[in-house]
Amino acid sequence: MEKTFEPQSIEQQCYEKWEAAGYFKPTGHGDPYCILLPPPNVTGSLHMGHGFQQTIMDALTRYHRMKGDNTLWQVGTDHAGIATQMVVERRLNAEGKTRHDLGREAFIDKIWEWKEESGGTITRQMRRLGTSTDWDREVFTMDDNLSKAVTEVFVRLHDEGLIYRGKRLVNWDPVLHTAVSDLEVLNEEEAGHMWHMRYPLADGSGELVVATTRPETMLGDTAVAVHPDDERYQAFIGKDIRLPITGRLIPIIADDYVDPEFGTGCVKITPAHDFNDYDMGKRHSLPMINLFTDDAKINNEAPEAYRGLDRFDARKQIVADLDAEGLLVKVVDHKLKVPRGDRTGAVIEPYLTDQWYVAVESLAKPAVEAVESGEIRFIPENWNKTYYQWMNNIQDWCISRQLWWGHRIPAWYDNEGNVFVGRDEAEVRSRYKLEEAVELKQDNDVLDTWFSSALWPFATMGWPEETPELDTFVPSSVLVTGFDIIFFWVARMIMMTKKFTGKIPFKDIYITGLIRDENGDKMSKSKGNVLDPIDLIDGIDLESLVSKRTSGMMQPQLAKKIEKNTRKQFADGINAYGTDALRFTFAAMASTSRDINFDMSRVEGYRNFCNKIWNASRFVLMNTETEDTGRDGGELVLSLADQWIWAQFQKTLKEFESALADYRFDIAAQTVYEFTWNQFCDWYLELTKPVLNSDASTDAEKRGTRHTLINVLEQLLRLLHPLMPFITDTIWQRVAPLSDAGVKEGETSIMIQSFPEVKAERENDKVLADIEWLKRFIIGIRNIRGEMDISPNKPLNAILRNVSEQDQERLDLAAPFIDKLAKLESITTLKAGEQAPASATALVGEMEILIPMAGLIDKDAELARIAKAMGKAEQDVARANGKLSNEKFVNSAPEAVIAKERSKLEEAETALAKLKEQHATISAL
Repeated sequence: MEKTFEPQSIEQQCYEKWEAAGYFKPTGHGDPYCILLPPPNVTGSLHMGHGFQQTIMDALTRYHRMKGDNTLWQVGTDHAGIATQMVVERRLNAEGKTRHDLGREAFIDKIWEWKEESGGTITRQMRRLGTSTDWDREVFTMDDNLSKAVTEVFVRLHDEGLIYRGKRLVNWDPVLHTAVSDLEVLNEEEAGHMWHMRYPLADGSGELVVATTRPETMLGDTAVAVHPDDERYQAFIGKDIRLPITGRLIPIIADDYVDPEFGTGCVKITPAHDFNDYDMGKRHSLPMINLFTDDAKINNEAPEAYRGLDRFDARKQIVADLDAEGLLVKVVDHKLKVPRGDRTGAVIEPYLTDQWYVAVESLAKPAVEAVESGEIRFIPENWNKTYYQWMNNIQDWCISRQLWWGHRIPAWYDNEGNVFVGRDEAEVRSRYKLEEAVELKQDNDVLDTWFSSALWPFATMGWPEETPELDTFVPSSVLVTGFDIIFFWVARMIMMTKKFTGKIPFKDIYITGLIRDENGDKMSKSKGNVLDPIDLIDGIDLESLVSKRTSGMMQPQLAKKIEKNTRKQFADGINAYGTDALRFTFAAMASTSRDINFDMSRVEGYRNFCNKIWNASRFVLMNTETEDTGRDGGELVLSLADQWIWAQFQKTLKEFESALADYRFDIAAQTVYEFTWNQFCDWYLELTKPVLNSDASTDAEKRGTRHTLINVLEQLLRLLHPLMPFITDTIWQRVAPLSDAGVKEGETSIMIQSFPEVKAERENDKVLADIEWLKRFIIGIRNIRGEMDISPNKPLNAILRNVSEQDQERLDLAAPFIDKLAKLESITTLKAGEQAPASATALVGEMEILIPMAGLIDKDAELARIAKAMGKAEQDVARANGKLSNEKFVNSAPEAVIAKERSKLEEAETALAKLKEQHATISAL
């Protein structure tokens, strides 16, 4: 093996070998295990959320493949209607053209061209992450077979009366000229105003003052509402208002929805331009007056003076006109949630249009029952409540979008406006007995992207055809996704899969947290705090870093931190963190928290973990490659340390699999990290040296230790593989031929080997306890050396007090290890009542280890050194206390910064307490 671990030299060739060999395909044997990849947008590139979730999915996939399951990770991408159309339209705009210049068919051809040219970015990046999806089964939501499924579902639901066309209020993007889903609307607080306006009573007996944040919609008011119990307005209920500017008469109504404490307690009702007003309008049978055109300009329903004005220009004019008529009472500053399109940034308009809908009430009932019965379970379980809340208050689903890119709605219209639904025009004419002379035009709208995504669990398996995959992999085993699309995607997949297959789509739904930056802020390009997973894998060159910083894509503070890490890496001879370090970071962070703060220093820490594995493996190979490891027979005598590492590995294996079964990837990662770094690399490798390097060891003892070294490492690599695929396969190729695995280098891959199994005969609680005692003994000696500043190579004389029978037994068992690792010249045991010289002490249970200090340290010099260190620690405590007692700092600094200061204070206080203890110990000598 090379002296240093260089991920870039191994990752690509590993992946190409795996994919070419067909290792990602289901085997056809074992219990079915299936994961569905949440389809990323074809426009997209790999971001931290993708990297996080795909690491989890790949870890599960690799684990179950190794467990012998018939494992499929179904991969595919989404056509992303709005996002993709916008990308191609911008390219056309740059040429001075619009989609209308090309026409629908030619524009769609352009999109397909773009998709072939650059639509595979994210799948190429997924390969860099090591995702072991079955690429031969890769699908695209606009593929012919998936499009066939979409049409089939639409027609069947329409035939049952569950899809209908109606005029209702939708989220309307006036720039894109289409309805959009709630998920595509960003509601963020902005500074605005509240206008208070006089609405005179029609009989001239008085007036009501209404308050609104959108005065331009007053032109479409069809009522004023008050709370029925509001004593201020009891006498007004049932009277009419003469609406300013228009002169229309509108009623004063009473409705429980009105909040008497908000504004004046009088609310203008514009059913065609507000979702709450729309519901109230239906309750009171109010007229619905649509004021706007598709691009949010005032239409012909308004007085002539305002027609053609942009809605915000109309606002200014209306306010001015009200003021001129003495009807404007006041304007006050007001914070409000403003809905903006996530693609365009335009203010979304509640808009009354004809759209296609799915009546979901009958579909929702079995979907709710599937979770209530436990047939489907959410992990963590608390997400059940969110699911029930949405599903029990579900509204009909608007599925049409005014776009060209997407699945075109399979509906045709004749010249009289009659609508006919069918799988194609030929079927429509046949079903409805329409002659060729009847002119038909297909609906221009396409289906909401979430409609095709809702069919993902069964459409990807070949439905509506009866395929083996449909029978084998539906339901799938687990869905890994974010909490933000539980309703938009998860719930709809459950509804549709139950409806069309009679099965649930998946058994488990693992809801992940949202990856935020280290300060807890959401990652966004506008904030400049976005990290690119590929940059973390490959390393980012300083020129690219400067470019990102100067362009505003990256905060100066974040850029400075990355630059510091980058320069440090280059100084250490490292030019990349590598995929394995990033994947392990993601796994270690995968807790049950809703928000997960990504600290880049953790990637650096797990890069060091990769180095640790690499160097430990080199040590093992140096001691086994040209030696007898017992693979071909021969007596094996296992030392206490050999027995212990096997027992410790069984314990680790159990804990790892238990954590994975509970989707606690953080616990699984910590478990295997602790075993690898602390038990195997630090302790066990040291404990092998007294056996391997001693002339007193027999051939059988040395063979037993070499056998243990190579085989524990081989099984450990298999244990680590689901989380760290590249480094484990690379090392395994060298280790496996020397182990009981008995394969030739390059002949196969670790990823298709079996996962390690717990061996009951290897479990040994007594040995675990014996080695823990030995570790405490050695640590006790080392702590004394550290505290007293004694060289680690200086032989010491140890005196033991309160030695029990069990302690003595363990001393006899562990004598070779104690002599070597504790560097002791002698060990003596005090008899009852015998006095010990002035000594530093350590405890192992009730047994005391005493190290006489005479001649070992310069007491005065040591006290002076400790006093100096205490002074610095006291300064650190005072500095941290000063910051945390500063109200201005505590009130203005981010919570993450304050938490760091608290951590610094705690560390300084701990260090000071330890120094004081050392000072007291040495003073007493």
